[in-house]
Amino acid sequence: MKHPCIGMLVNTRKPGALKMANTLLHWGNENGVQFLLPPHEASVIGVQGLSDEEWKERVDIALVIGGDGTFLRAARYVLGSPVLLYGINLGHLGFLASGKAEEAIDDIECILKEEYSVQTHKVLDGTVSRDGHETYSLYALNDLVLAKGALARVMHIEVHIGDKLLSTIPADGLIVATPTGSTAYALSAGGPIIPPHVPCMLIVPICAHTLYSRPVVAGEDDTITLIPRGNHRDLLLTQDGQLGYEILPGDRIDISLSRSHKIDVIILPSRNYFDLLQEKLRWGQGIVTFEKE
Repeated sequence: MKHPCIGMLVNTRKPGALKMANTLLHWGNENGVQFLLPPHEASVIGVQGLSDEEWKERVDIALVIGGDGTFLRAARYVLGSPVLLYGINLGHLGFLASGKAEEAIDDIECILKEEYSVQTHKVLDGTVSRDGHETYSLYALNDLVLAKGALARVMHIEVHIGDKLLSTIPADGLIVATPTGSTAYALSAGGPIIPPHVPCMLIVPICAHTLYSRPVVAGEDDTITLIPRGNHRDLLLTQDGQLGYEILPGDRIDISLSRSHKIDVIILPSRNYFDLLQEKLRWGQGIVTFEKE
């Protein structure tokens, strides 16, 4: 039986991730399993690598070794290619990179035997227009966040869903998240948890200066439009918390679920989304039970 071609994407700034990568490479050499590395990882680890283009053409499945931040960078790297992602978590929470380091080899053996399912994650498609001209075009697996600087006054954000004005919200910022991103910044801001298979978008104000502002769920075919009002000059649109874009008052930010891009993630039989939630959020661990006397 032909095995899937497996690649590695590694957080080369984490000694633990480099150690894990070398452990897997050694295991692969002993077991006839080849792991393909793109140029950056290959140069740091000291092995032969492939060009970015060849890596994306040849790899079927990529092991993402790091944490959720590494997984988000990996998602941007493979966007537009059919590469499946599987995260091995060496970070803290690990909602996206759900694999455990101590179970990595067992997990790889399951993957080689194709004992897994594939979970599709929707991606946000965002465009920023200034004076009627498109300025930025970007994608996000978790969220796009419009926020003010630390010392700036409260901002006013005009929010539209389709051609309908929803509200003008006074707040420190606003999060538009995918279901995948509902367990990231949006969760900290009071948003609901939405499973990845639910096709929708989430709008969550950050520190709203009103009592009526609440998270809103938009449909999969909706377009969310954000327009900052006022004269703020210290505004930033962040992409998955990793890349930032300067925003000016009056800029138009249109956000929808991408129809052309998605991220496919490997789910092993022993893992379930709600089991993962229970583990990561420690649901039920603080409950004390009493026996009847």
